[in-house]
This record gives sequence, C-alpha cells and structure tokens, in this order.
Amino acid sequence: MLPAVVLFALAAVLVQPTHAQSYPLAPPPGPQIYPHPADNSNAGFRPIFDGETLHNWDGDPKYWHVENHELVGAITPETLLKQNSFIIWRGGTPANFELKAEFRITAHGNSGINYRSVQIPGTKWLLRGYQADIDGANKYTGQNYEERGRTFLAMRGTITHVATGSGVTVVGSLGNSDDLKAFIKPDDWNQYHLIVRGNMLIHILNGHVMSEVIDDDAPNRKFKGLIGVQVHVGPPMKVEYRNILLRPLP
Repeated sequence: MLPAVVLFALAAVLVQPTHAQSYPLAPPPGPQIYPHPADNSNAGFRPIFDGETLHNWDGDPKYWHVENHELVGAITPETLLKQNSFIIWRGGTPANFELKAEFRITAHGNSGINYRSVQIPGTKWLLRGYQADIDGANKYTGQNYEERGRTFLAMRGTITHVATGSGVTVVGSLGNSDDLKAFIKPDDWNQYHLIVRGNMLIHILNGHVMSEVIDDDAPNRKFKGLIGVQVHVGPPMKVEYRNILLRPLP
C-alpha cells in the first residue's frame, strides 16, 4: 500500500483540469463608445399647447390667456390673488416623461411648472405636487419645490435623497447655486427640460442640471399626475410659456 503522502500527491495530480476542461476565454470586448451630445431634435416630443387656443388647458380666464402664440399668466393690481392659481393641462396624467418648455417672467414674478400633481379637493385651480420652480429674481429658479406638500425637496445646485420619516438629505452637489444662476437669463426666454422617471426627478435649465431628487418617501411621493403652470400670490406679475413639449418614457 502506498504511503498516505504519495496518495495525496497522486490525487492532486488527477484532479488537475485537462485542456478540454479549461474555461474558455471570453470573446473580445467591443469598441469603447463615448456619450454624445443631445441632438436637440425634439424627436418623439409632441406639443401640449397649440399656441392658438387653450384646448386641453383649464384655468381661471381672469389670469390666463393666449397672446402671440404664448400661454400668458398675468396678475394686475385689480386681480391680486388670495391663493396661488394654476392653469392645468387636462390631456392626461403622465408618469414617466420628459417635458420641455420655454418661459419668460417679469422681475417680481413667481411661477413654476407642476407635474405628477393632484388637484386639491374642493378647489378648482389649485394643485399639490412637484414643481420646477421659477421666479423673476432667480432666487429659486431651478429647484424642486413640492407645492402644498413637503416644500423644499432640492435647492438649486443639490442632489437630494428623500426617505420615509427622515426628510430630505443632500447627498451631492451640482455646483454653487450662484454659479448656476449665471446660466439663467433674466427678463428673457429660458428653457426648462424636466426628466421624470420612477423616483428620479431631474431639472435642467438652459442645458445645465439645476437639481436632482431621488424620492424614496413611499407614503408621499407620486408616480403620475397632472401638469400645470402657476401664477403666485404677490405683486402684479406676468409669466409667459411657449413650446411646451412632452415625450413619454418607459
């Protein structure tokens, strides 16, 4: 009988993989592909404001009208508001989507684009929900503010995480708020681009990311809802919107 040490060595040799048992090499990797700039073709987007009428839009005619192919919200000294008022798009309740809209606002104006919102029960033109904020002083423009809800979800320049029971936490930076403000054109046309998918809410303004929210607050977040734009309590103001485009996402 062979000694135990010899049997162990022999067993080690016998269990070595043969060439046929060797794992094959992986196929060669493909070429490296770098991200490319957006082509800004608006392919797949459709207009939800026709530039001529308020078809599918529902708002108080005291404050909203169409002028020069623009959706105009105006408050005069005679029509000051007691609460914010929205004109609401009644063409659907989008869930995952991209939205593009150009806006111009007067220096003392305050507005915003609401999305995934609900109408407050018992009211006619009042929404609660996520808002891409807009103000003439550009103190808040670009942030994510939840109207009549959890309020500030992401200030301009921040990436935030919202968790059930623990509120909003800043988890990253997109840049200094004042530096980002420099990309906003006062008293001129600006373009919002919203990317809303699942629990990710991204606000882009004039091609620059202004805020991002990761919303894991299950009792309070919304995955679909109404779109609307706002006139705000305060002094007389005017806000104009045009080229409002929507593209569904999976």
